[in-house]
Amino acid sequence: MTATVNASTVSGIIVSGDTSGNLALQTANTTALTINSSQLVDFVNVPTLAGTNAVGFLTLPINSQSAAYTTVLADSGKIIFHPSTDANARTYTIPANASVAYPVGTTLTFINMTSQVVTIAITTDTMYLSSAGTTGSRSLAQYGSATAIKMTSTTWLISGSGLT
Repeated sequence: MTATVNASTVSGIIVSGDTSGNLALQTANTTALTINSSQLVDFVNVPTLAGTNAVGFLTLPINSQSAAYTTVLADSGKIIFHPSTDANARTYTIPANASVAYPVGTTLTFINMTSQVVTIAITTDTMYLSSAGTTGSRSLAQYGSATAIKMTSTTWLISGSGLT
């Protein structure tokens, strides 16, 4: 199937195509996105940071928790932060895939700033400690940081500093 796109404007966005199958989205004659005939996408004129074109978070959002906490889907790609002002040991739990179906590739980062240990627990799924291959809950010491990566629907890999 072949579609022909003639230049048109929709809410300030100009959509144009050519006979080679390329598609461009523009605003004020500045191309913002092109899709070529091989269906490759090129983001053009994306705001730059430190000389690079970045897509996604430019910073990691922080979810500060001063109580026992079970992660939620909205925590994907975020930091679960235990502040230094909470001088209590806490448990942060990654729920089973049956409860919260994080997409494969999801990352959850944990940071502990207090002298009390943070336990990073997992319910019925499996969490492997990187390099050791052992499974189960992990302890995160003061000033420690750890990142858990979902590898399959029910397996995670966790690694970091101050993690046992």
